[in-house]
Amino acid sequence: MNILVIDAQGGGIGRQLVMSVRQVLPDAEILAVGTSAAATAAMLKAGASSAATGENAVVVCARKADIIVGPIGIVIADSMLGEITPKMALAVAQSRAKRILIPFSHCDTVIVGTETASTTELIQKAVAEVKKLCGAS
Repeated sequence: MNILVIDAQGGGIGRQLVMSVRQVLPDAEILAVGTSAAATAAMLKAGASSAATGENAVVVCARKADIIVGPIGIVIADSMLGEITPKMALAVAQSRAKRILIPFSHCDTVIVGTETASTTELIQKAVAEVKKLCGAS
């Protein structure tokens, strides 16, 4: 399974995702793509197998991924303070990969029903879905 983690800005969510997936799936192929160098570096330091940065990297890697994990903003054009371009959002949305999106209410998007879940809980749920899709017990 090719697991693609996408994040923007400082890469804090992506870093947590990479570390958590690496803990439950130590041999997984985790590709990290950041919209910025800071996001990419954070995910690479967290244990990603390989990493890339920018719009074209998102577009190319989304085509090759089996699973895409990241904040819900990766499918919303102009989200994450404008770091998610329309091409990036479209590439993720049209990918054949299973998408595991973490519902954060920010950047002018409100996700109803997430008020009580902490970031840690949301990441744990996302990682549990990745583990299930990879057939790990």
